[in-house]
Amino acid sequence: MASMAILTRSRTFLKSINHDSFKSITTFAFLSQEPQLAEAPPAPAPPSAAATPLPPNPASGSPLYNENWRNPIASSTGLAQSLIPLGFLNQTQSTRIQALSQTLDVPSLLNVFADWMTSQRWADMKQLFEFWIRSLDKNGKPNKPDVNLYNQYLRANVMMGASAGELLDLVAQMEDYSITPNTASFNLVLKAMYQARETEAAEKLLERMLQTGKESLPDDESYDLVIGMLLLTDQIDAALKYIDLTLKSGYILSVNVFTECVRSCVNKGRLDTLVSIIERCKKMDQNKALCPPWNLCNYIADVAMEEDSSELAYYALEFMAKWIARGENARPPVLLSVDEGLVVSALGTAGRTYNAKLLDGSWAILKRSLRQKKVPNPESYLAKIYAHASLGNLQKAFSTLHEFETACGNSTKEAEEDLLSPFTSLYPLVMACSKDGFVTLDSHFSYYLLNLFQSDAKNEMTVSDLGNDSVSVVYYQLENLSQADPPYKSVAALNCIILGCANTWDVDRAYQTFEAIGGAFGLIPNIHSYNALMCAFVKLNKTSEASSVFDHLISKGVKPNSTTYSLLVNAHLIKRDQKAALSVINEMVNSGFEPSREMLKKVRRRCIREMDYESDDQVESLARKYKIGMGFENRRDLLFNLESLDGSDEAFLLVVAAQVTCTGASQHWRNLEEIEQQPSEMEKICESICQNGAE
Repeated sequence: MASMAILTRSRTFLKSINHDSFKSITTFAFLSQEPQLAEAPPAPAPPSAAATPLPPNPASGSPLYNENWRNPIASSTGLAQSLIPLGFLNQTQSTRIQALSQTLDVPSLLNVFADWMTSQRWADMKQLFEFWIRSLDKNGKPNKPDVNLYNQYLRANVMMGASAGELLDLVAQMEDYSITPNTASFNLVLKAMYQARETEAAEKLLERMLQTGKESLPDDESYDLVIGMLLLTDQIDAALKYIDLTLKSGYILSVNVFTECVRSCVNKGRLDTLVSIIERCKKMDQNKALCPPWNLCNYIADVAMEEDSSELAYYALEFMAKWIARGENARPPVLLSVDEGLVVSALGTAGRTYNAKLLDGSWAILKRSLRQKKVPNPESYLAKIYAHASLGNLQKAFSTLHEFETACGNSTKEAEEDLLSPFTSLYPLVMACSKDGFVTLDSHFSYYLLNLFQSDAKNEMTVSDLGNDSVSVVYYQLENLSQADPPYKSVAALNCIILGCANTWDVDRAYQTFEAIGGAFGLIPNIHSYNALMCAFVKLNKTSEASSVFDHLISKGVKPNSTTYSLLVNAHLIKRDQKAALSVINEMVNSGFEPSREMLKKVRRRCIREMDYESDDQVESLARKYKIGMGFENRRDLLFNLESLDGSDEAFLLVVAAQVTCTGASQHWRNLEEIEQQPSEMEKICESICQNGAE
């Protein structure tokens, strides 16, 4: 009954409920369902004033997050101020730095300085240090800097343009903090002096550093600053003194200081001093790599060759070789080359100064500059021959001649004859062959040729094996030259021998050598061969033999050159036959050559002395035709008209003769007053003076 009462009550309750808002649960198999549209979600209630919202999502691109990776929008001032404590931005820079100084110790302050140095905040560094030095540390004691921290303060002052006097005052204040200045402290002062070019103060400070002690001894930077300052102010002597101290102390010279030193020494003509400095630098491992710029190396070489400073010229070429090596090792390579004209000048300097090292170095750098792509120019070979001949190294001189002939194998016959003339281009080699007379031709020259061209011969002989017959020595060598393997047959080399014999007045040997050209060597004599033989006859006044040689070469179809006619003119003038000399000149003109000024002056002089005025007029006519200025010969006329001079002219003649002599003039001048009234003795005096000068 109780259960039935409960069901009755629940049924009554269900009837009173609105079925539209209430859905009952049934256990029947088929449930009636009605489709309905989804209703919009209810609007959220407005937040109360007491609730605090969360910050926005960083990924949403909120302007609160500066440079957001999704939306880099600069933060607005108003929103940013909400994240910074009120009043912080209203502080001045000085106030912030002062506040920062109270939280730093020495290591942390050094770290701040290191950070600010990268951004060059020199004024902030200076201000921070000054606030920090007046602050207390965590123990309540005044902050005390060390020398490194104080040097950073000095550096900030230097970078802000403080004067050297102000920096010296700051260095003096280091004693108040029980700090001893070190080398870096004084170097900062030297930098200020360098900027103001205070050379005198810098020298005094450097001397003070040398006297103070180990901690403040000058280093390479100290010397560089002082030396550079002295060189810039053109005080080269003082600069050289400190360069000497630098090298003695074993310090490194900077490239800039070395370059300025080289330039100053060259401009001031202190070439020997510069050579000494370079040699000392080359002996030190830390300085041997120093090298001036490429253009300066060329300038050094030019000045050294003008002054015949062979050692400096060699070092200039050595510097250039270093630049060439650096360029070849660079990536991409930079191929530098030395001007061949500069090398020719260097070879000439080597010959004048007898410097074999400069000779070898010049040729080596030329070969490296050409890089085996072309052969050297003829001028280079001739300069090398001259240098070897000056040094007396005939073996290398003739070896170079052999290379020269090989390199000029493709030249025309006329050009080759001009390049291989013993009277012009090869004359240094001729002079070297006849330098010591017969000794050179019999010993040195023959021995060198034997070793040079017959190193592979089976039977080698020396000069001593042939006894004292010098002629047999020469011709033994001539035969071996033609039988060497490979054979070396050079008309140019034999022409040098012939002319060398002519210079030693040995016409017999010159004639035999000329015959050996076509006999032992099987070669054809050229015009230079005939000219050398004519020269040998002319030197011994054998005019008819010289004329016969001329007729012989004409019959052989050899074309004479200007040297041929000049030798023949000299041969006739020696015999006082000015008319024959004029006929040779006319033949020379008809052959297409022009007489030289020296040739016409010689003929005119002979015409005047022989009183052949008709021939003299012909000479004047030729001079006008070829526009040759003949000039005057007053001094020679005075010597020629010696007997017609009075006492005053005799005195003037003595002065004139003394001008062209090197010995004996002073002694005769003392006796002038004693013999002035004796005209008969004047000719003897002048002849004695001229003879002494010739000797």
